[in-house]
Amino acid sequence: MAPSTSSAVTLRVNGEKYTLTVDHRTTLLDALRERLDLTGTKKGCDQGQCGACTVLLDGRRAVACLQLAVAAEGREVTTIEGVADGDRLHPVQQAFLDLDGYQCGYCTPGQICSALAVIEEHAAGWPSAATEDVRPEAGAPALTPDEIRERMSGNLCRCGAYTQIVQAVARAADQAKETVA
Repeated sequence: MAPSTSSAVTLRVNGEKYTLTVDHRTTLLDALRERLDLTGTKKGCDQGQCGACTVLLDGRRAVACLQLAVAAEGREVTTIEGVADGDRLHPVQQAFLDLDGYQCGYCTPGQICSALAVIEEHAAGWPSAATEDVRPEAGAPALTPDEIRERMSGNLCRCGAYTQIVQAVARAADQAKETVA
């Protein structure tokens, strides 16, 4: 008897549990969009290079087009639909809106999910390739425009809204620091 090529999985998405049967080759992106009708996460390159499909997987960035749905079982998936608090936008979303950190909007959901992770990674003291001094005793690097650009480099914007995206991430990071302080 040939082994089954599909499995029932339970996905936790935006705080809700969904049980569905998926082919083992189904990506998380396709499960979200085609099976759960969560179409905010976009399909761009389908090769993990553009970042349009970025979601948070247990709070960390993941490109959903390269993540198999079966491998996401038991993990918390946050899509753009789960970022706002009801009708109140998350500060990152509000910063993107206020500073025009989007043009056509196609990449914006992935940009926002990535920005959320960038702010958390920076707050935790994680260095990036742009960090000048990565020694632990140096402390957290300043979240400069260069740091933001490097940390957001996995997300492409074909319209070229990068200046506004960097400004939006910086504003939201400053607000996050004020909230913690």
